[in-house]
Amino acid sequence: MKKFLFALFAIFFIDQAIKIVFLNGFEFHTKCISLTLAINKGIAFSMFEFLGEILKYIQLAIIFFLGYFFYKEKIISKYPIISGALFGAALSNLIDRFIRDGVVDCFYWHCFFDFAIFNFADTVIDITIALLIYFHFIEKKEKIV
Repeated sequence: MKKFLFALFAIFFIDQAIKIVFLNGFEFHTKCISLTLAINKGIAFSMFEFLGEILKYIQLAIIFFLGYFFYKEKIISKYPIISGALFGAALSNLIDRFIRDGVVDCFYWHCFFDFAIFNFADTVIDITIALLIYFHFIEKKEKIV
């Protein structure tokens, strides 16, 4: 549980620290990437923005459900650092919705194609989900052999 909590708080505070830098006016632009502030009131690619205030409560319910599922299925005890990082990132984005009325995004790739603006927590969520899927299928493959 210590590893889980360490990862959760580490990712949460790193993400919030990065966001505070951008909330205080930091910007940097190159040919391919812009580091700039954007408040996303939806989810990825601003989808579901029309849900407004309800979206944060949906996200809260999803986090509670996943927390229960991860605990019940012993995913937290099996992968404490990955799970902690996932929940730290999710909670950081959720806190943004409650105190800033949207998620603070700041990394924008625009070289050769336009990609959605995102933040550190989004990247951590993507990586942790990919790792959990990878480990799940590797273990299943090893059990079959």
